[in-house]
Amino acid sequence: MHRRDFLNALTVVGFAGLSACDSSFKPPLPPGELFGASSDLGHRLRKADFPPPSETRHVPVAIVGAGIGGLAAGWKLAKSGFGDFLLVEMEGEPGGNSRAGRNETSAYPWGAHYLPLPAREATAVRELLAELGVLQGDPRAARPRYDERYLCAAPQERLYRNGFWQEGVLPHGGLDPAEHGQVRRFHELMDGFKKRRDARGRRAFALPMALSSHDADLLALDRITMRGWLLAQGLDSPRLHWYVNYACRDDYGTGSTEVSAWAGIHYFASRDGEALGAGGDTVLTAPEGNAWLARGMAQSIQNRAGDRLLTGAFVWRVADSGRQTEIDLWLSAEARTVRLVADQLIWAAPLFLLPHVFVGHDALKAAARGMSYAPWLVANLTLSHFPDDRFGAPPAWDNVLYDSPGLGYIVATHQQMRLRPDATVLTYYRALSEITPQEGREMLLDASRESWAEQILADLEKPHPNIRQVTTRLDVFRNGHAMVRPLPGTIWGTGGKARQRFAADRPRLRFAHADASGFSLFEEAQYRGVLAAERTLRRLGVRFASSLA
Repeated sequence: MHRRDFLNALTVVGFAGLSACDSSFKPPLPPGELFGASSDLGHRLRKADFPPPSETRHVPVAIVGAGIGGLAAGWKLAKSGFGDFLLVEMEGEPGGNSRAGRNETSAYPWGAHYLPLPAREATAVRELLAELGVLQGDPRAARPRYDERYLCAAPQERLYRNGFWQEGVLPHGGLDPAEHGQVRRFHELMDGFKKRRDARGRRAFALPMALSSHDADLLALDRITMRGWLLAQGLDSPRLHWYVNYACRDDYGTGSTEVSAWAGIHYFASRDGEALGAGGDTVLTAPEGNAWLARGMAQSIQNRAGDRLLTGAFVWRVADSGRQTEIDLWLSAEARTVRLVADQLIWAAPLFLLPHVFVGHDALKAAARGMSYAPWLVANLTLSHFPDDRFGAPPAWDNVLYDSPGLGYIVATHQQMRLRPDATVLTYYRALSEITPQEGREMLLDASRESWAEQILADLEKPHPNIRQVTTRLDVFRNGHAMVRPLPGTIWGTGGKARQRFAADRPRLRFAHADASGFSLFEEAQYRGVLAAERTLRRLGVRFASSLA
């Protein structure tokens, strides 16, 4: 489908949803705003019309980007007693894809909204959770205890299909014996990957991914698509394929026909964290999604090192002078450029910016150009009360619609343990995987909030016939480069060699973004940030206790 056809379909679907309602009452669209990453500044890079620096400042360590990777780097530096760094962020607040909003009803996420129970390899994640008081007791215990307020309350997830809600996301109604057999076979294969260890004791698929096995047959999975792998196993069940495709769209913003089989299997086989009093599939969440994790790291930096964050600072030039690194920042509020001269640079912003910002470093810029990014849409609907529901399973935290263009919605007030809250916020997710990433980005720029609102409400009317009547506000957030796409070859293949350039340690430069892992997860971003910080401390001769050992 091309962009023009997609936009036409967007409008048609929206108004078709209106006509499906009671024609005697068609409420106007609820008010709201259209948000997005600072695309205007990004596009200004192409013009390169920023003024020269009016001031030069020296800083031992500069961290560019205050998403999870940059915050994790600052958190580790500050925790190790090193506070002489500056963390610069383009947006008005830190958090990256883990930012959140808040209104009189609830806090709500603008992006990432949960954290799986961390496995034992995720030592830095567990250390952070212990510091924040969420993991209680020994962070290296096989089955730690977690603060119940952050353990997702039951029911955790449900699926709307054929006019009914069912528990869980994997379709189970109407499957014939052959399909049931394929589903069992799929789970057996995933369990086998979970249990597999190589000669060095490494898991086949670990979080963080850098700790995964390098066995040749496993790395070869990165050469084919997830759908191709399923078919090669004789798994052709339409419902199983829908489920796997949903999982790929949900985590990677890309369908199973394009996602690497290594990445697709990693989704199912890497998550085996456990907890006392909770099932292994339980996740950690809060009304604001993962913003509490970002806020916790930012507060830790503030407490240990003081004010080290500069927001509204857009990096438009990075040049290595041979002994130091020059970083030119456009300060939006002051309408001027400031030059930082840094002894060490931790780049924690997305890698697609490198070709537009770095002077020299041709190999790195070429590697960054080879990465593909998924466009993404998030909408937050404020409701006067929970909408009427179709039949079946009760309201859950995560609510998925079968064969929907969206990924479903989560309920911000679910942790309040109220089945029917008087008011709530639904966070609706949409991966624009039906069209090419470039077409998706252009469409995000072109489509109005009203056209998005029409389509979102039409989609949600399927399970909730009165969604329009109870929605008092609908805000839309656009992200044209939400996450790097783990296409075949990106992680371990030919593209993986390019990716691994960003995992290397250089004398004055290292990278601390999940892009360096080839896919976007909290655990990956935090690992890359902590790793970059520890390498920086070694370069500076600062003693520290590793969070990764």
